Amino acid sequence: MNPKFRNPLPVFSTIFKWVKNNGVTDEMDGYEKRRLGIFNLINFFGSITGLILPVTALLNDGYLPPIAWIVAVSPAFISLGVLISNHFFRHYFAMLWYFTLYPLVTALVYVNSIDVGIELFFIFYAVLAVFFLQKIRHLVAAISFSLLCFIMVYVVKREYTFVMAEINYSFYVLNHILSLLFIFGGLFLIKKENIDYQNEILVSNEELNNYNLEIEQQKEELKELDQLKSKLFSIISHDLRLPLYGLKNLFKSIHENDLPPDEIKILLPEVVKDLNNTTDLMENLLQWAKSQMRGEVFAPDVLNLTELISQLLKVMNIQAGGKDIQLYLKPSSLAFAYADRGMMETVMRNLISNAIKFTPHNGSISIQLIEDTEWVEVSVKDTGLGMSEETMNKIFAGEYFSTKGTSNESGTGLGLMICRDFVHKNGGEISVKSKPGEGTTFTFTVPKA
Repeated sequence: MNPKFRNPLPVFSTIFKWVKNNGVTDEMDGYEKRRLGIFNLINFFGSITGLILPVTALLNDGYLPPIAWIVAVSPAFISLGVLISNHFFRHYFAMLWYFTLYPLVTALVYVNSIDVGIELFFIFYAVLAVFFLQKIRHLVAAISFSLLCFIMVYVVKREYTFVMAEINYSFYVLNHILSLLFIFGGLFLIKKENIDYQNEILVSNEELNNYNLEIEQQKEELKELDQLKSKLFSIISHDLRLPLYGLKNLFKSIHENDLPPDEIKILLPEVVKDLNNTTDLMENLLQWAKSQMRGEVFAPDVLNLTELISQLLKVMNIQAGGKDIQLYLKPSSLAFAYADRGMMETVMRNLISNAIKFTPHNGSISIQLIEDTEWVEVSVKDTGLGMSEETMNKIFAGEYFSTKGTSNESGTGLGLMICRDFVHKNGGEISVKSKPGEGTTFTFTVPKA
């Protein structure tokens, strides 16, 4: 492209940014920077006006008195003084210079009995003072000075030797147009910058609120994790330690007292039961620890729930057979879910194991699968002891409690807590219905495949 015809917009944009950022410092907040930017732009256009007006007057055939020429070039002189003062970071002097000289020069014209049609600029100065002057005494002084000049030279003094509308009408019209342009242009810039600043504040507040919510969420998570750790140590110190002490005492008695085989056989079933409970507890502790790790992999996939539960029942029939408990799966038709297989195995194993613990001899446990358009509902119903409202609240509140099953099996609620966590991670919900003496039904949902 020919250099003569290059797009001038980037150049204008660069000049515009330079003018707007003239005198801006890092110590200023966003509002101060915007306010100074508007003040710079108004004076930039004012200085251009001060250069254009004399040229326009020269090209015009009408007569202009000497004082009118002073008025014509004064915007360039005053506004350039403001821009230079701001450039050297003398912001207070720039404000004083502007709000003193502009009303004074404007009033000087009318004092010399010349009506050039620039009386609207007095209103413009007062409007700008409201926005730019932050201290009340400066604001009152600037507005009072502008209004006093307006009243004295235009309201009180009504007779003029030279009336621009009669001497040079086109120049008179141009002055009024410039007055209106500066008034509405200044108001537009102020309004626009205020809206932009308010939008920035809203965005910042929203980001701050999101950050506070994130901090609050992390605080709650840390609080919950701390409670879980306390529960974990309680379990380790009580339910995990006692079976190990029992096993230790058995071996100690065998070693020191030379127990006969018959007595050992009597003690072994109780020790084996405690070890089985300890194994289940250890499995749950490991699953809980794994679930709290940030690097835990959540891998949902299409899962045949019917097949998974059938395989678990084959393994858990041994535990149930010790109490002559019957396990049923109904219906046996295939049901597919979209969930993490390892998590679902843990959930089902804990629910079935929990049901076995709290179901008496010759009881029954039924697992039911119900499908709808979006979910697979799994329920584990037993004919066990049931639970009170208080116990059910403890389960889902994550409180530590120790209970005994129908054959003195220990229970801590940790397994059910893991069930709740894993079901939620798979996008489902878990609930419990129970009454003392009427059995318990745990129900959870997972997304259908």
